[in-house]
Amino acid sequence: MKQDIIINAATSEARIALLEDDILMELYVERPENERMVGSLYRGTVRKVMSSISAAFIDIGGHQDAFLHFSDVGSSKTERSGSTDGLEREEINDGIVRRKQEVRDLKNGLEILVQVIKEPIGRKGPRVTAQVSIPGRFLVLIPGESFIGISRKISSFNEKRRLKAIANKILPAGYGLIIRTLALDKSDKTLQADLNRVMNNWRKSERTLSSLKEPGLVYRDMSMTSSIIRDLFSPDVNSLVVDSQKMHSEIVNYVDDVAPNLADKISLHKEKTPIFDKYNIEREIEKCLSRKIWLSGGGYLYFDQTEALIAIDVNSGRFTGKKNHEESSLNVNLAAAREISRQLRLRDIGGIIVIDYIDMMEEKNRKKVFDEMRHSMRMDRARWDIAPIGPFGLMEMTRQRIRPSLLYTFREPCPNCRGTGLVPSMETVVTMLERWVKRFGSKTGERRVTLTVNPDVKSYLTEGIYSRLAKIMWKNKVYIALIAKEGFKIDEFEAYSSKQRREVTDEFMIGGR
Repeated sequence: MKQDIIINAATSEARIALLEDDILMELYVERPENERMVGSLYRGTVRKVMSSISAAFIDIGGHQDAFLHFSDVGSSKTERSGSTDGLEREEINDGIVRRKQEVRDLKNGLEILVQVIKEPIGRKGPRVTAQVSIPGRFLVLIPGESFIGISRKISSFNEKRRLKAIANKILPAGYGLIIRTLALDKSDKTLQADLNRVMNNWRKSERTLSSLKEPGLVYRDMSMTSSIIRDLFSPDVNSLVVDSQKMHSEIVNYVDDVAPNLADKISLHKEKTPIFDKYNIEREIEKCLSRKIWLSGGGYLYFDQTEALIAIDVNSGRFTGKKNHEESSLNVNLAAAREISRQLRLRDIGGIIVIDYIDMMEEKNRKKVFDEMRHSMRMDRARWDIAPIGPFGLMEMTRQRIRPSLLYTFREPCPNCRGTGLVPSMETVVTMLERWVKRFGSKTGERRVTLTVNPDVKSYLTEGIYSRLAKIMWKNKVYIALIAKEGFKIDEFEAYSSKQRREVTDEFMIGGR
């Protein structure tokens, strides 16, 4: 499989596309106002311990408290040397707090070093862990541990033994180490240089931590662009193309330092044609933001994203096939499974996902769709789990959620429908206004009011000789002066009482606005 990384750098954002066999599979967007938090270290203060949900809320100096689940409270350095807030001294060994005691002794006001593992999403703050790690290109340093782990993707027993021997030789006491897949066949000199880099980052973090007096940032991980170069730009990648001279120079300098053999795969896009247009990426981005996705052969998918879960509906559409219904349904479902796995990666969808496949009567066909889904998800680096198709024809799955999905990166909730996709019908709005007028007249005894409404609502109320407005006034014995105002939502209005000389809208609303 051919892999390419395409980077488009603009004034307001950087976009990184991962292509597999010239098909867009993943897209990352980085903007200055939304700096990446995952991987960064923060000095935090426990604000509230919630034993009922096995979690604590941590003040890290931001607008939202971070969420720390008890399962993420592992062996980690104390906030600063000698600090034993809420802990017995004999529980600490060389500044390391043991996991079984940390959970028990978490209490309000405790200072703690945490690392962000999930970006804030909507009203939810970032998720953090006390199990701190500092990633390099070939190694991951884990302060306060003593183990050496090796990536499971390295299958050779001899290579694992060689890498572990190097790690034992270069690793200082009091640290754990995970050897990444990219370390395959790397020399001890290369691994030592990478260890020196991550150790320097950790030492800087310790110095910053000791100087901080309030919750705040201790160490910021690489930008999204740099981290993708670090984690994904491997010998398996066919090319890396970027359209910014500055970013091209930064990437070349970094690669010359850590993997000089990859430097010749980096190129600068100099053509007049925009880089994402040349590789047909712009069109794919527009497609992935659509609710409806067409499949080859005429079937299509519907993606509905809610607060609780993602619902995906598979439809046969124009696909009829030349054989019986069961085989046609199977073919559409297999194509849907392949496209859904791609869309989950591309849209960066996480959480609970429910897929409504076309009904199939035979168990062996449902098994084929399940197997195809698992096979298509094999390249996804996020953690996922899939259940077989159930008796109602639904497939349930979960996918790791680290950041908001792509839809929320490029789109905002509609101010008129407030994100529901629906607005009140004109009849509903008129009925609401009539009920308001009736409450106003019965409670105040006043017979005149001025209403300011959306222009379309005014037109609807006043059309015809015997208009709806006239009927409302006649029925409620209240004269209504109607004013149209541009910019008002369809269900938005203001009411002014001439007698009281003030706005009275909210006083006669049921439940307020």
